[in-house]
Parts: sequence; C-alpha cells; structure tokens
Amino acid sequence: MRTIQFLGACRNVTGSRFLLTTGKKKGLVDCGLYQERDFLSRNWEPFPTPPEELSFVLLTHAHLDHSGYLPRLVKEGFRGTIYATTPTIDIAKIAFEDAAKIYQEDIKKKELRHTKEGRVSKYPYEPLYTASDAQAVIPLFQKVEYDEPVLIDENLSATFHNAGHILGSASIQLTDTLTQKSAVFSGDLGRWNKPLLPDPYSYEKADMLFIESTYGDRNHENYEENDELLAHFITETHKNQGNIIIPSFAIERTQEIIYCLKKLLAQDRIPHLLTFVDSPMAAKVTDIFRKSPEYLREPLARLGSSAFDFPLLHLIQSVEESKGINHLKGSVIIIAGSGMCNGGRVKHHLVTNIERSESTLLFVGYQAHGTLGREIVEGAKKVRIFGSHYHVKARIRSINGFSAHADRDELTQWISSFASPPQKIHLIHGENRALESFKEHLGTLGFSPKIAEYRHTEKFL
Repeated sequence: MRTIQFLGACRNVTGSRFLLTTGKKKGLVDCGLYQERDFLSRNWEPFPTPPEELSFVLLTHAHLDHSGYLPRLVKEGFRGTIYATTPTIDIAKIAFEDAAKIYQEDIKKKELRHTKEGRVSKYPYEPLYTASDAQAVIPLFQKVEYDEPVLIDENLSATFHNAGHILGSASIQLTDTLTQKSAVFSGDLGRWNKPLLPDPYSYEKADMLFIESTYGDRNHENYEENDELLAHFITETHKNQGNIIIPSFAIERTQEIIYCLKKLLAQDRIPHLLTFVDSPMAAKVTDIFRKSPEYLREPLARLGSSAFDFPLLHLIQSVEESKGINHLKGSVIIIAGSGMCNGGRVKHHLVTNIERSESTLLFVGYQAHGTLGREIVEGAKKVRIFGSHYHVKARIRSINGFSAHADRDELTQWISSFASPPQKIHLIHGENRALESFKEHLGTLGFSPKIAEYRHTEKFL
C-alpha cells in the first residue's frame, strides 16, 4: 500500500517535506528548511525515517523552504536520486552554497556574542551543514524536462509541469501507470500574466491534489499598481534624501525588481539613482536568468540578457563593496537578501537605515511568522538585529503585487480549471488563518478540502 506522511508545511509556510512510501521504495516530494522561528528546532531533529532508506526526492523548485534541507539529508546518509529541472539544479547549487556560508558565519558570530553575554544557546554551536555538505548534494541530481514522465518506482511515474513560480519551478503529477490514477503536488504555484515567466500549467484531472495556500485568505494588488507604487516610493524617498532598502529574495523577486526598474528608468518615471544588488547569490542567479531565455515568457526571451541590466545597476560581490555603499552621499537603491530579513547582507543595511526617518524599508514579498521582516511589517517599534536593539524610524512600505504566489482567486481559478475535479484536496503551505479561510471558501464552491496535519499519514493513490 502506498502512503503519504506530512512532514512539513502543515499549518505553516516553510519546511516543505512529504514522505511517500510507494511499496518498494520511500522518497520525498520536496526537502525544505523550516524558516519560521517557532519551528527552527525541526531542522535539528533526527529525520523521521532513516535518510539512507530514501530512494528519491522530487524537487519542485530551488527556494530553500522546499530544497534547503537536502545538504543535511545527504550529511545524514541519503544517497538516492534528486529529480529536478535544469534551472532548479543550477539555482539550488548556488542557494546551498550561500546557505552553508551564512550558517557557518552566523554560528561563529553567535558563539562569540553568547560567550560575551554569558548565555548558552538552545541549539548546538555548529552549522546545520557546511559547504562540503552542500557540495555533496550535486552528484545526486538528475535533470528532468517539463512534460516528460520519469519512472520513479514500478508502476509509478512523475511528470514535472511548469508552475510559473520561479525559474524552473514545477508542479508534479504522480501517476499509477496501471490504474491511471494520479496525484498533483502544486509546489508553489505562480501567477498568470507575470512579466518574467509563462503561466502555470493547467491539468485535466487528478484524483488527489496537494495545493499550497499561502495566500488562501486574500488577493494581491493588481500588477499595474506595482510600477506605480514602486515609482512613488522611490521618488518620495529621494525627495527626503533617504535610501530605499528593498529586502528581496535572491531568486526571481530580485530579477523582477531589476526588470521593473529598467522599465521605469526607460520611461523616466523615477530618479536616476545608483542601484545596488547586494547579494552575491542574487548576482549569480541573475546570470542564470540571462542564460535561460527558453524558460522565460516569450517577449522577455527576445530581449536576452539585456532584460536584467541597465547602466546604473551594480551587482555587489565583496564584503568591502557592500560596506562601501553605506558611505555614499545622496539617495541610493539597495536590493539585498534575505527577503524576510532573517539573514544575509540586508541586516547590515537595516542597521544603517532603520533609525533614519528619511529612509524607506520597502518590502516586496511575503514575511513569514517569526521572521524579522514580519515584526517590522506588523509595526514593531523596536527590533533586535545582531544582538542589539534599534528603534524603527524609517518609513515602512509594502508592495504585495510582486508576489510569485497565486492569490486566493488565482488558486481557485487553477483548481476550477481541472476538467475532472480532484476527489481529495489537501491544503498545505499556509498559516492557520489562510488555511481555514481557503477551506471555507472552497467549501462554498462544492469542494471538500482537508487541512494537512503535521506527521499525519494516509493512503496515497
């Protein structure tokens, strides 16, 4: 009998991990990190099944909450096959290397700080994984193409389809080749008519559906408002002689912001300011976008590498260059990781700007519960960064229309497009409010979804 066990993204957004027992084999759909503060301890817990017993991982995309536990899994004994698209593999290599570096640096800083303060951490003073652990993942990848089935076990195939979320992202259809029954994992589902990527793939049928619900309780702003709001906030901050700090995800969000700034500059709708992408990871991912036109929306593909470049743009690599930005006079735009302010170089720019009333902290992505970004967006008057407290005096602004996640109406549109509606729907990847709201909403449309519960196991296909 085949079963599925929910090991993550259950009543929370991160830590995507779904354990499949197919009869002869065990494997995972996604292998992500927990990033919410309340769930970080799960990254350190022994994996629920011995990693050496797992035969495969089906990876929907390269965001760390879906892929970032892989180096730890390999460190603990996994030697199976990791199936993913070419861009997902290319981006994951960069993401793992970056995460390992941050883990190692943060552990050193934390140990020194705690020693100075006479404190003891509840987590061990060791990184979750190292650069060598990250490197050990790479030989296990096997490339897959969109729309081409791969056999992962006797009578069970997996087909990756474009999810429209980030470059190379996929929803995955698992099919019993004898009965033709199928289950679809949405992964993170993208949006329609986004400037960079094609629309998400529409399915004919599925017997089981596992669908993300990150924005199951709300709708995004219109795309048309993105450019207008971005131009307004930049112009407003320039008039006040402040800096525009944009915490941004290195994968997809940064590239979309670059493309939008390029358009606004060409239309002379914003001041011509020096713009820094202060994230070595984002710089490397941008190069992958430039080299992957076949995965982009057709009009953008024709622009080639120039779609992600303009004369005022500077991709920062070294720490010295990063520090030098804060000594510049006049307004600048700084796009830096991480998108939720829970690591990376953006924290250094927050230290410099968060107590400046003339500067703007502009959030362009989802802020998970328990992250520094969420604290700031929800109106915290004082926040802790690198062990010190800072008063929040900068303007706090948000643009929700840049989201790479489908909103409630778009999720509904996607489910409703199935010619044969799924008999079983499981809601995953959402906070309680979003899950409960989306469940109620789908109920009014005749569906009977269930909210996935952590560690619950049930029959699969």
